[in-house]
Amino acid sequence: MQSKQLYYRFSRYLVIACLLLLSFSYTTLTAQKTKIDSLLTLLKTDKSDTTKVKHLIQLGWYMKLQNPDTALLFSNQALDIINELPPNLKIPETELLQTRVYSNMGVLYSIRSNYPLALDYQLKALTIAEKLNNKKQISVALNNIGLVYEQQADYQKALDYYVKTLKIKEELKEESGIVTVLGNIGTLHSKQHNHPKALAYFSEALKKAETIGNKEAQARNLGSIGIIFLEKAEYPKAEDYFKKALVICKDLGNRIGIANNLSNIGALYKLTGEYAKAEEYLKSAISMHEKTGAIEHLMISEEVLSALYDTLAQDAFARGQFSVAAKNYKTFVLHYKKGVALKDSIFNQESKKQLVQKAMTYEFEKKETATKAENEKQQAIAEERNRKQRLISWTIAGGLFLVLVFSIFILRSLRITRKQKQIIEQKNNETLLQKKIIEEKNKDITDSIHYAKRIQSALIREEEHVSVHLPEHFILFLPKDIVSGDFYWGSEKNEFWYFAVADCTGHGVPGAIMSMLGITFLNDIVQAEKLLNPAEILNNLRDRVVAELRQMDESIGNKDGMDISLGRLNLKTLELHWAGANNSLFIINAGTKSVEAMPEIEEIKADKQPIGYYPGAKPFTNHVVRLKKGDCIYLYSDGYADQFGGPEGKKFKKKQLALHLVKDYTLPMKQQKQLFKKYFNDWKGSMEQVDDVCVFGIRV
Repeated sequence: MQSKQLYYRFSRYLVIACLLLLSFSYTTLTAQKTKIDSLLTLLKTDKSDTTKVKHLIQLGWYMKLQNPDTALLFSNQALDIINELPPNLKIPETELLQTRVYSNMGVLYSIRSNYPLALDYQLKALTIAEKLNNKKQISVALNNIGLVYEQQADYQKALDYYVKTLKIKEELKEESGIVTVLGNIGTLHSKQHNHPKALAYFSEALKKAETIGNKEAQARNLGSIGIIFLEKAEYPKAEDYFKKALVICKDLGNRIGIANNLSNIGALYKLTGEYAKAEEYLKSAISMHEKTGAIEHLMISEEVLSALYDTLAQDAFARGQFSVAAKNYKTFVLHYKKGVALKDSIFNQESKKQLVQKAMTYEFEKKETATKAENEKQQAIAEERNRKQRLISWTIAGGLFLVLVFSIFILRSLRITRKQKQIIEQKNNETLLQKKIIEEKNKDITDSIHYAKRIQSALIREEEHVSVHLPEHFILFLPKDIVSGDFYWGSEKNEFWYFAVADCTGHGVPGAIMSMLGITFLNDIVQAEKLLNPAEILNNLRDRVVAELRQMDESIGNKDGMDISLGRLNLKTLELHWAGANNSLFIINAGTKSVEAMPEIEEIKADKQPIGYYPGAKPFTNHVVRLKKGDCIYLYSDGYADQFGGPEGKKFKKKQLALHLVKDYTLPMKQQKQLFKKYFNDWKGSMEQVDDVCVFGIRV
């Protein structure tokens, strides 16, 4: 069992480690050295112009896997030259070079596992490429952004960017680029243990790479296929693919590729019990990773080597070789600590926050630029209209002057008429202008809210994606406005499934902001190593809300927070742990009475305190319930019971909700969802919905 767990742990990180390697192309080692020497010679006589920039870009690209620090130095020199050029010389060609520099720097920071900076430079590259409408550079930036999100385990965003990249590559008929993106998509499926899809993408990429003679892509996909067979425990096939990839990487002089395949083979020998070989290969891989500065690759090799020494220590202990066991255990601890330190430096929460912030900043700046351009266009139209109006006014004045010669009385009449006309036109223009301003403001506000909805939708996953192992269930989610203050949430950890329904302070945009904070905090809390019960999670969630919103005491006046019902279900034993902040839980036990009799519905009361600052707050209560097959549990926010309607315009109330639950609980969950939606709409009738609505039903 321990070996199996270690194997899955290794596989998960090993696929991540291969990703960065698989994004780049190289010539042979001899060819690279010749080109590097040639470029260094040219730099000695180059002037500080675009020619020198091109040479520096090429040097940075050829050196990126040999010495990332030197490559970064060349890229910074190229960027300095571009920034020092006079504004009138910054033509599209120069801006295109700037895009290439930003893209290369993003790749270099990815190699060094500095993902916030990597994303920042890739977004800069994308912005300029879109401005120039250069599809090739747009596809490069999109692919590299996908790599950053994949390295941070945000697979859905990574897939979105890869699909966009593949579409452009196919449009440009760029075969090498198509091979790269196919391999990247295969890696995503591999990380999610979808072996058939992953193998199909890798095989297609390998076939295309062989057709066009791309050796680096062949090595990349051979290694990826080897990982699939390693995960499937088909070790001879895995070894064959790894060694084929290693041979090609050595021919190419690809030091990170060589180190990765050495690490792969070492891990394979560890799983097959050939410990001496495993130790030799892993130490070689670590030595090479330390020289290249590839932090993430080094982390994975350290983890696998520490696992090897752990196994050796246990074997020695079992044979009674206690001194050998102690020595191996000491070495295990050393490499384990190195792996943990490297992992913490890569996958820290601050990096994730910076990635999200940079992506949002990019979207807002993009929209702001479009809005500014539209405003300038409208201003130009208005100025032209005023110019024409002034011309018309002068023409009328000239005509009136001629009429003045013939008749003073006609002149007076025309003057009065003109003044009246100007007043009316001015009033009409002012009215039209105010109307236009109001319409534009309304559109800006509505667009911003819809944009907030897209962000919220990215955090609140679709019902069918809440959990792939979830028992029969339904989620009735009816936001009052475009965005919602209610949210539902789910997460799996080992054999446990966490689920929740929450009602944040307010609805619309304020509630949506709180809901996004709540989802983010819940994800962070559950990802901790320690398995927490619902009460501990709510205590932790309350502490974070109070700290982040600075709710120190009542004098501040900030009472934002949320009510929540949160459970943890053991999918094997059906033991339910539950805790609630103002929101209670309904349980209907199946088979407790005869078929004719109404079943009993049990309500577990929540603690009468919110998630947020509350005078006299106390720890939340953790309730434990033993469920059996067929029992139903229901979580809900107060929006359903508080809805006004019916013949007398009264509240629906929680009691009536419970009666409907008892009446319909035997029906399939999907049918229950439709019925509860119908009950709600029938009761509401023509009246306005008063609050967001969320009901979560589960049959265990």
